[in-house]
Amino acid sequence: MFEKLKQIWQAPDIRKRILFVLAMLIVFRIAAHIPLPGIDASQLKNFFASNQLFGLLNLFSGGGLENFSIVMMGVGPYITASIILQLLTMIVPKLEAISKEGESGQERINQYTRILTFPLALIQSYGYIVILQQQSQVNIVGSLTGFQLFSAMLASTAGTIFLMWIGELISEKKVGNGISLMIFANIIAQLPTAVRNTVAIFDSSQFINLLIFAAIALVTIVAIVFITEGQRNIPISFARQITGNRSMGGVNTHLPLRVNQAGVIPIIFAISVILFPPMIARFFQFAPTAWVANSANFIIQLFANQTFYGIFYFFMVFLFTYFYTAVIFKPEQIAENLQKQGGFIPGIRPGRHTEEYLGATMNRIILAGAIFLGLIAVLPITVQALTGIQTLAIGGTSLLIVVSVVIETVKQIDSQLVMRDYEGI
Repeated sequence: MFEKLKQIWQAPDIRKRILFVLAMLIVFRIAAHIPLPGIDASQLKNFFASNQLFGLLNLFSGGGLENFSIVMMGVGPYITASIILQLLTMIVPKLEAISKEGESGQERINQYTRILTFPLALIQSYGYIVILQQQSQVNIVGSLTGFQLFSAMLASTAGTIFLMWIGELISEKKVGNGISLMIFANIIAQLPTAVRNTVAIFDSSQFINLLIFAAIALVTIVAIVFITEGQRNIPISFARQITGNRSMGGVNTHLPLRVNQAGVIPIIFAISVILFPPMIARFFQFAPTAWVANSANFIIQLFANQTFYGIFYFFMVFLFTYFYTAVIFKPEQIAENLQKQGGFIPGIRPGRHTEEYLGATMNRIILAGAIFLGLIAVLPITVQALTGIQTLAIGGTSLLIVVSVVIETVKQIDSQLVMRDYEGI
């Protein structure tokens, strides 16, 4: 490992890229601590510490929501816009044609995503401010004039656009995905505070629980690495072709089918669905009509129940894993491309039979991935119930993001080193 770090530091271009990424992450963390005016910071932290749903939102906002900063929404609207464009690409023929135009088509899709991010950020910022204003029992946000409300919405929207720009700058350096690295930085930044709080209230009776906690964390990390890197290799053979005096083809290779094909996207989808009912209910919590207010309070209390929340969360993650895999994995296109290139799966006829075989195989593989992601999502609830430790939580989603980002970043840096060796630099 030290030899690898030495190679990275001795490569001037890679060293400059990594230092640039670190500088951008520092800028992001500074922005996450610049609050909007009119907020009671202490009440806000207590509210997020006691609210599981908003705690998840704070994770994907990069910690800015907890401080109600100018980047309080993080890159959430950009992620939402990306998901919407992906779904529209499936059902709108014109967008599908654009997506198949190669690099230029992808750039147009990215531009549409950036444009859609702006109205989504405005709407989301208004929703956050109104919801926090309605928390009258903790008085987080005072009354705002129309101008103050618009200024807060505009500032937070500008913060999201700023983070989107920083994320793209980081991604251009090819040492990691910018959006993922910003979420990663927030998770790591919260770790010292959690450890400090645990040490502050530690007593000898919790020693066994801490050992159990550490063992579960270690097993979870190993399982995440195993599942993230796990794949099934489908053998592929290419028929030998003779053109003139040249012989082409006759190559045996494989098609990798990953166990966790969808990554962390199903969890993001599930969080959006879980947040929607209680978020809408909070708008009607103090409605003048009794049955509307009672219904809203019932929904809020229902989603605050840890048992219901855990079961519903697991089911949503499981469902969206299959859904998103169906979006990104297209066996009919793979079968068609293999047939055009003279490739085939040994023992399986080309065309429709190959398509059916790939689809059935992927459905069996993704079952393990769906169950795994569901368990990862509800892991904090389970661990806190087993150990009773509230100051530390094994955030399965957090660990999944951290491990995935580290693996992806290491692979990209390795590829940069290999490229330097190949070019003789």
